[in-house]
Amino acid sequence: MDQDIKQAITKGETSLGIEFGSTRIKAVLIDHHFETIASGSYEWENLLVDGYWTYNLESIITGLQEAYSEMKQEVERKYGITLRTVGSIGFSAMMHGYMAFDSKGELLVPFRTWRNATTGVAAKVLTDKFQFNIPERWSIAHLYQAILNEEQHVPQIDFMTTLAGYIHWLLTGNKSIGIGDASGIFPIDETTHDYNESMVKQFDELIAAKGYDWKLEGILPKVYISGEQAGVLTAAGAKILDKSEDLQPGIPLCPPEGDAGTGMVATNSVRKRTGNVSVGTSVFAMLVLEKDLSAVYPEIDLVTTPNGNPVGMVHANNCSSDLNAWLGLFREFYEAMGQKADPNQLFSVLLNKALEADPDGGGLLSYGYLSGENITGIEKGRPLFVRSPESRFNLPNFMRTHLFTAFAALKIGMDILTKKENVAIDSILAHGGLFKTPIVGQKIVAAAMNVPVSVMSTAGEGGAWGIAILASYMMNKAQQESLEDFLDQKVFRDAEGQEISPDSSDVKGFEAFMERYTQGLAIEQAAVDNLVENWRD
Repeated sequence: MDQDIKQAITKGETSLGIEFGSTRIKAVLIDHHFETIASGSYEWENLLVDGYWTYNLESIITGLQEAYSEMKQEVERKYGITLRTVGSIGFSAMMHGYMAFDSKGELLVPFRTWRNATTGVAAKVLTDKFQFNIPERWSIAHLYQAILNEEQHVPQIDFMTTLAGYIHWLLTGNKSIGIGDASGIFPIDETTHDYNESMVKQFDELIAAKGYDWKLEGILPKVYISGEQAGVLTAAGAKILDKSEDLQPGIPLCPPEGDAGTGMVATNSVRKRTGNVSVGTSVFAMLVLEKDLSAVYPEIDLVTTPNGNPVGMVHANNCSSDLNAWLGLFREFYEAMGQKADPNQLFSVLLNKALEADPDGGGLLSYGYLSGENITGIEKGRPLFVRSPESRFNLPNFMRTHLFTAFAALKIGMDILTKKENVAIDSILAHGGLFKTPIVGQKIVAAAMNVPVSVMSTAGEGGAWGIAILASYMMNKAQQESLEDFLDQKVFRDAEGQEISPDSSDVKGFEAFMERYTQGLAIEQAAVDNLVENWRD
């Protein structure tokens, strides 16, 4: 087996995927059987600078290089080979946000991530204008808000893109974007697989009085669908990616994609009536739609799969961050008692306590809002835990409540799709670090969605593996082979999964918690209004 892998590495019968997540950059090298050969990662955190959540360019490049270098070192250690080429490469990253550049390729303002809830006015104006939901996270909302704010950089814009689009441009020289990532920049026309032409014209008309030298279409990246080649690694790009300069240029790149698209690929959820839930700092659910929705909902993003099928996306800004903070507190206590904490064991023990809890969490209430939450209309982050004297305050209920609240905002949006729009779901596949602990996360999500939830053996691979699969699809697909068929018949043919059906008491318990959650939003708003941010000053 090792000999086969060595041969695949030497011949370049491999695909490399690198994804920039909110807390980790991960590089995954796969062989032609779609198995992971080697991986590397780099931990990072977003920063709040001048009122905007951002990552600086230095961290972006350092993280890219470190993740690649760690993966390359693993290849050398395991197989005794210096990595000089791969068959194909793909980059993926957090969707949305705002990266605007001038004609010299200089970043005009620090990267504004999806996490910023600063574009409310712009998002509302554009939603009304287009009669199409434009969420605050979307790149076009960031651009229009900058215009409304009369920011000085706007007239100088020559190109705007997402984080994945930026990395791809840096390494290939091509201003390209995958259709899934593009659908979080600006609305897509599913018949043309391009930006919606009439809405582009509406936007240009909206800002015509400003007299800018640019038109919208001229500053957006070109849209590609999965399977198309979107550039090759340049000599300069190869030197950036591999600091040791062993990597050779000329490697083909697939279109850069967003983390939503790679999540769909990693969970084999690109076919109609399938869906997936991706859990991390934020949480989103993607349902591949059979028909258009009957109305415009601010809670529902309309995006696409990497091959251009329409998707209803519910994206909540907050998920695991507050839960992780509480787990960190428990770890501190454990270590203060003189014990050495194994993070995986700590996570497993505490999460499993939730299975012993009262179905509704014992009357406890929590809002894990480290940042503002678009679905509930809360503009700033104020993590909050509340109970009444009558609440059953114990560890199982405490843990269950924090798991419930991690998916509560998501459930509000999902209920619109399933209860108002009668969207049919045959299966939901879940992925993210939470599901490394068996059963618990699945049971909670099944209760929230009231549908069976599966976790596949590949789910832990995540988006970096997903974009590596898209890079492999570009090179290895049969003529006219759809992405759905490629995934079903090749990638996931022998994949194993565990499905958990919703438990009726869990479903009722979650519904009871949701009543408490929606009623208590006034408490969360009061915390935003009355708890100052700069208490250190």
